[in-house]
Amino acid sequence: MTEATIRLSFFLGILAILIVAEFYLPRKQRVHPRQGRWITHTVITVLNTITLNLMNIVMPLLAVGAAMDAAGKGWGLFNTLNLPLWADIILTIIILDFVVWFQHLLSHKIPFLWRFHRMHHTDRDLDVTSAVRFHPIEIAYSMLLKIAVIYLLGPAAIAVIAFEIILNGTAMFNHANLKLSHGLDALLRKILVTPDMHRVHHSVHRDEHDTNFGFAMSIWDRIFGTYTAQPRDGHADMKLGLHWQDDRPTKITWSLLLPFRKN
Repeated sequence: MTEATIRLSFFLGILAILIVAEFYLPRKQRVHPRQGRWITHTVITVLNTITLNLMNIVMPLLAVGAAMDAAGKGWGLFNTLNLPLWADIILTIIILDFVVWFQHLLSHKIPFLWRFHRMHHTDRDLDVTSAVRFHPIEIAYSMLLKIAVIYLLGPAAIAVIAFEIILNGTAMFNHANLKLSHGLDALLRKILVTPDMHRVHHSVHRDEHDTNFGFAMSIWDRIFGTYTAQPRDGHADMKLGLHWQDDRPTKITWSLLLPFRKN
């Protein structure tokens, strides 16, 4: 099986499991029906896939390709150290997860980056499909950053594949409209970002959505003091999205043009 097939299989499998789980264990009542949002998020996913494919034509080495190229040329820290594979995989996952956390923080702090990232935050509901609601331009510059870090690190290609699968899976999990028991949530969030933890990040209150930047591992927010345990309004009553918005985020054209609006 190819790398793309492996990743797609994990993506579809985790997506299907979480959609079923949301039906039986929902955390919040929906503001909008699933159909409109899911169509919009499907179109966004297609556009993001096209964006990455176009980048692959112009610049044939995306994340996994960059790792293979770095290995062939002996570039990057890990290729210099000649680490055992198990250490390479573990360190790659930890370091790349920190890079994603830091980029996410910068996306909230730098106005130009926020213009694109805020499309993700205009979703007034939060469910497993929210994990793919990112502007194609944000997807493009995120990939460029990842490629640069991979050339600096020189990780094994299998380590990059493992990271991508973990990142996609945990992003879908922590965006899911899923109710976990208090005990299970408390246990999981010692390591992973849980749905309740990430939901705080989507609060309409700016002081809350400027916290909990993690996608996979929860430790970075604890280490750097950007962790908020619970929303002030409670999960059942908290409002998601941005203060100024209306129902237009369910529309694909409005969402894609949002970075170029004055709001």
